Amino acid sequence: MNKRARGTEYEEIASGFLSERNVGIIDRNFRSAKGEIDIIGIDTDGTLVFFEVKYRAGVRYGSAAEAVDLKKQRVISEVSDYYRISHKEYQSRQIRFDVIAITGENISWIKNAFYYAGNGF
Repeated sequence: MNKRARGTEYEEIASGFLSERNVGIIDRNFRSAKGEIDIIGIDTDGTLVFFEVKYRAGVRYGSAAEAVDLKKQRVISEVSDYYRISHKEYQSRQIRFDVIAITGENISWIKNAFYYAGNGF
């Protein structure tokens, strides 16, 4: 299985996990010139959440959550700016950046995994 197919598989698992927890999935694999956000959803409190999904078979090379480094945080933050500019209906919502970390068969939802790391809009 290639890397993209594996990523899609685990994004499906993450989407199901979030839906079971009443997160409304509003977009997946949102792309801009800066990069991509795996999942965008609305949490039960109305917060607009940008999710990064990371998978690791084990922890030999570090945890899945550790793979969301500052560079990736900047990309997600800047793509979130573009998303909010292009989807005006979400501009006034609170936002949050979460990570869905999948290690083997274990799924962890890390809320507020990082703070906004972009330049702002």
